[in-house]
Amino acid sequence: MNKYIEQVWTDVQAKNPNEPEFLQAVDEVFTTLTPVIESNKAYQQNAILERMVEPERVIMFRVPWVDDKGIVRVNRGYRIQMNSAIGPYKGGLRFDPSVNLSVLKFLAFEQVFKNSLTTLPMGGGKGGSDFNPKQSPHTPGKRCSDAEVMRFCQSFMTELFRHIGPDTDVPAGDMNVGGREIGYLFGQYKRLANEWTGVLTGKGLSFGGSLIRPEATGYGDVYFAENMLAMRKETFEGKKCVISGSGNVATYAAEKLMQLGAKVLTLSDRSGTILAKDGITEKMLQDIMVLKTVKRGELADFAKKTKAVKFFAGVNSWQVTDKIDAAFPCARQNELNGKDAEYLLKHGCQLVGEGANMPSTPDAIAAFVKAKIMYSPGKASNAGGVATSGLEMSQNSERLSWSREEVDAKLKGIMKSIHDNAWEAAAKYGQKGNYVMGANIAGFTKVADAMIAQGVC
Repeated sequence: MNKYIEQVWTDVQAKNPNEPEFLQAVDEVFTTLTPVIESNKAYQQNAILERMVEPERVIMFRVPWVDDKGIVRVNRGYRIQMNSAIGPYKGGLRFDPSVNLSVLKFLAFEQVFKNSLTTLPMGGGKGGSDFNPKQSPHTPGKRCSDAEVMRFCQSFMTELFRHIGPDTDVPAGDMNVGGREIGYLFGQYKRLANEWTGVLTGKGLSFGGSLIRPEATGYGDVYFAENMLAMRKETFEGKKCVISGSGNVATYAAEKLMQLGAKVLTLSDRSGTILAKDGITEKMLQDIMVLKTVKRGELADFAKKTKAVKFFAGVNSWQVTDKIDAAFPCARQNELNGKDAEYLLKHGCQLVGEGANMPSTPDAIAAFVKAKIMYSPGKASNAGGVATSGLEMSQNSERLSWSREEVDAKLKGIMKSIHDNAWEAAAKYGQKGNYVMGANIAGFTKVADAMIAQGVC
């Protein structure tokens, strides 16, 4: 870091001492920006870094709702509107007990760069609640009923609706916010605003959703990785891949990898990891998708009924097999640490494609960059989801519905553009092949230049 970046970093630490996730995200970006900051003094003169780390708006509110026993429950809701320099705020809603201000500020900060990289006119935001749809408030071990989830979503949107809009802020789904939750949220927004607009993305196909949207983040992660391999004249044919997670991102990444000839060995969830030595089959993957999206079960249940897999309770995907060509962390932040990175590298891993937001810890990232393997940060390789959300916004605005092939082709094109922009930005500053630096610089400069053009605001 140069002196200007160090000064801003010191101030950020002093102002946000209890926000480790946010500080980690800022540090990861700041450590790569020295070349571009030193080559353009206007960024310092216009206090771009100081402005970029401060959200334009932080909204925090009470969410009261009534459970199935008639008991009043209270959760906390948030919306972080981080930066609107290049378009309306855009970013998901996360419902999970881990949600707090630090987590959402880190996600919103990452979203600014991710959305910039998509080439679409979208600013960055993020939101959610500490509500847990996976745990009934009155029955241990049971999930919230559909009626409880609906009542929570309606209460959440009753406050949020006044802060969002198709040209202001367009939320989407994120962890534990899928088609069911988006449907309830959209219905309440429509009731309160008395209008039908594309204010939420990830909607059902029957009311304005886009084809490929559920698959987009996982597919996009693999498309980005495919572009990295192409730089070395390689393909996925025959490669052994480990994946963490078993939600949309992980399962659709697995599906696309299998279509490209790769062998997917693992998936995981909070109960543990399944390992299929001979590769997860198409039938197994479909069963897992049904288990997670319809039955809302766990992989431990799947493993009991499937002899072809071995189950590792409470273990992640990184250290359960000894031959690994590629790894795809698709679960949550900081799930892959330095020891995991060491294991992956020792056992032949040459590619890591992040499907989750900031899933690798700083020491893991340092190990991957030092080893000069193909490593893509989440802000680049998991941008397929928000890119397709942007395409959904376009379809809603035009009152059109594009075919699966059209959306998939546009997604592929966007992921190639993100890859190429990151590659070229890194090469420009003497770091050829360093996708971390390339993605940060490419995302940063577009937003920074827009902020300068718009004056001090």
